[in-house]
Amino acid sequence: MIRTVRRSAGRWCAAVLLSLVLPLASCAAPLPTDARVRRVIDGDTIELTDGRLVRYIGIDTPETRRRAGDRWVEDPEPFGREASEANRRLVEGHTVRLEYDVEPHDRYGRLLAYVYVDGRLINAQLVEEGYAHLLTIPPNVKHAEEFRELAKQARAERRGLWALPPSRR
Repeated sequence: MIRTVRRSAGRWCAAVLLSLVLPLASCAAPLPTDARVRRVIDGDTIELTDGRLVRYIGIDTPETRRRAGDRWVEDPEPFGREASEANRRLVEGHTVRLEYDVEPHDRYGRLLAYVYVDGRLINAQLVEEGYAHLLTIPPNVKHAEEFRELAKQARAERRGLWALPPSRR
């Protein structure tokens, strides 16, 4: 008799624990690996068709807008519009493959990813064409050395924003 009670109590405890844990596990949406781009926010951020924002890992582009109180206003930094247009040309309306590193989200809740279109790493292409600066934030450093080399080449060949005078970069 004691054996049956223990088994029943054990099953009851397991059922209670599962009822508490399973809803928590299902709250976190799985990370998408393939998604369609709804729109380009700026040179290093996109919005997917499901509404999630993706911030490109390892790069930073000049801004096109800034926060003014509780709203955003257009106030492009030098080469910000060009970087946004380059990103738009490369990804908008396309299906992208997202590759994650150690930390998949930033403090704003955006996905952090390396973005690919047809096998081409867009983060790297933006650096290579001179639209982006290198921005390495550990622990997301998988492609940091590749980006460093591409930035060095873009700077040496004065591509994109590197053609601007140093005071305007």
